[in-house]
Amino acid sequence: MSNNLGVLVSTEAMDAAALTAFARRLERLGYESLWLPELFGREPIATAGYLLGQTSTLKIATGIANIYARDAYAMAEARQTLAELSSGRFILGLGVSNAGLNGTRGHTWQMPLPKMRRYLEAMAATAISSLEPEQRAPLYIAAHGPKLQTLGAAETDGIITYLMPPEHTATSRARVGKQTTMSVVCPFLAESDPEVARHKARKALKYYLTLDYYHQEWSRLGFTSDDFGSGGSDRLIDTLVAWGDEQALKDRLAAFTQAGADRVIVMPFDATREDGALAVLASA
Repeated sequence: MSNNLGVLVSTEAMDAAALTAFARRLERLGYESLWLPELFGREPIATAGYLLGQTSTLKIATGIANIYARDAYAMAEARQTLAELSSGRFILGLGVSNAGLNGTRGHTWQMPLPKMRRYLEAMAATAISSLEPEQRAPLYIAAHGPKLQTLGAAETDGIITYLMPPEHTATSRARVGKQTTMSVVCPFLAESDPEVARHKARKALKYYLTLDYYHQEWSRLGFTSDDFGSGGSDRLIDTLVAWGDEQALKDRLAAFTQAGADRVIVMPFDATREDGALAVLASA
């Protein structure tokens, strides 16, 4: 396997033993990194620390840690602490999440670009007192639109995109240049029956299909409001989710790489299946 494949999963369905077994399985399969989201479940920084202690080669990343949830000092210290204690196997991915989720958590929503810019400036200005790591943790931000992508290219090690097709990757690469690391998150499902695959995809993407900022980006790719209703049109689902046989999954992986992605982060819709997308892509 090439060494630029990550995996993003929600870990709440796994207890500690199952989560450890899953991470070690990714190591055996040759995956480079495991990415931990932040919604309402497990706290990702703590979970990352646990998993770094349970693995030996796998990189553990936040994908993404919500900047509303911790001040810049705490995040800067967490970044350095986990990099130092893991000999450089930690990756810090940051994002603004969305207005609805942050409002539910009691935060006052701010415009994403100035919010992220101020946060990065505060992190950079932090006088860190923890020990210097052998290898610093890369810092990426979630960025789909041009302004946040430009900020990410200028002020961080790279950007992360989520639920965007290879066409978006190519546009993003042209925008941020060759030096910015670009990681793309894409759902994968080893299922060749179109009806079954699309049903599972619609169930998994139900929440995201309600979010206007995803609609904005998808609209730039030629989709309309008609594609966003009723669980998403077949064309939208097939664009966002890589499903099919082994060749179809590998073709989508190759499409992202050819479009300029440095890392593809697999979001498996069949993560618990031994013969699912993770096993299929392990031979890519």
